[in-house]
Amino acid sequence: MSSIVGARHQLSHIHRLQPQCQYERLIRRGLPRRGYATDVPKQPQAERFSEPSRPAQYYARPNAPQRDLPSIKSRWPLVLVASALGVTAWAAFYLYATNQEKLSSSVMKQIMNMVKDDPELREVLGEAIRPEPKWYLNGDPWIEGVINVLQGHCDVSFRLKGHKGAGTLYFTSVRKAKGEPFTILRFKIIADDGTVIHIPVKEVRTK
Repeated sequence: MSSIVGARHQLSHIHRLQPQCQYERLIRRGLPRRGYATDVPKQPQAERFSEPSRPAQYYARPNAPQRDLPSIKSRWPLVLVASALGVTAWAAFYLYATNQEKLSSSVMKQIMNMVKDDPELREVLGEAIRPEPKWYLNGDPWIEGVINVLQGHCDVSFRLKGHKGAGTLYFTSVRKAKGEPFTILRFKIIADDGTVIHIPVKEVRTK
């Protein structure tokens, strides 16, 4: 029995020495030691000087290239171009809208009805008389002048086209008082060959 207890004691002593032997081997091989939570970190030693350090010598870099700061480009040209494009687009839209308003007015419809019924004009321009379309208006005609029914003033001119020829129509009418019909002052077509056709109508009624 005593021999068994002695053997156990010897084995436990060997197990206690085994980790210490492995640690000594790691130290001899130069491997880092494994840290434990109970280890006390080694405090760094403070280095003391007898007097303050001298400032380092300052000197300019030899042959250093002197470069100016980059100039900031002005944004005014871009702003002016954008403003000009915006104003041009707004003006084009305004002209297109006012031209469409003239085309859809009752005065314009009555003018075309009277033009198509005039036999003298059909002899000069031919059949299928219609306003001459413009490519920049997507096939619509361009109406020059003003049509203001509320103020009683209409003064327009536009191109007419038939199967024989073309010409320019001039129409001017005024209304003397509110509720009265328009009195036509000028209603004629000047063909491209110089022929002048007067439309014999005295008044235009608006709805």
